[in-house]
Amino acid sequence: MRVGRKRLLQGGGRQPADIPGRTDRRPARAATAIEGRHYGKETRLREIMLFAREMGARKVGIAFCVGLSSEARAVEEILANEFDVVSVCCKVCGISKDSMNLEKIRPDRAEVTCNPAGQARVLNKAGTDLNVICGLCVGHDAVFSMTSQAPVTTLIAKDRVLAHNPVGAIYCQYVRRRLNQAVEEEGRAKP
Repeated sequence: MRVGRKRLLQGGGRQPADIPGRTDRRPARAATAIEGRHYGKETRLREIMLFAREMGARKVGIAFCVGLSSEARAVEEILANEFDVVSVCCKVCGISKDSMNLEKIRPDRAEVTCNPAGQARVLNKAGTDLNVICGLCVGHDAVFSMTSQAPVTTLIAKDRVLAHNPVGAIYCQYVRRRLNQAVEEEGRAKP
């Protein structure tokens, strides 16, 4: 199958145990069980609960963005009906952006950097069986996932423009058109 100039690969033939560094097949088995039993019937939050149960998880971690504290609190209340829940905010450890010479959103104000590796370490130390991302920034979600010892899934993908619904950029023709124009302009601007 071709999309644009890129070829989409289908059925690479690798098994979960073939993925470097991953030998635990429980997440793959649990994911396919939930898909098979509940396809199109449950919300993502409910599927995460079913997935955690299927994996035998007892302790679930929530790594959340400070901007989604209310949402994370609501998620924690729901998950706590069945699991021991440990939540950790992105600003854990409170590292100043100035101390690390990092770019700031507003240069005239003091800002604290997000610490996704720190979030993962807190949850690793707590011994979580599954971690759930609630609105971590692009890139921070990757750092968190790389550092987490437990499997990671995403409940909320942050999108400040589209109310945390990033697929809206694909569904809405007006947003998609602007996105395509921006990509084309960036391509022309390259030397």
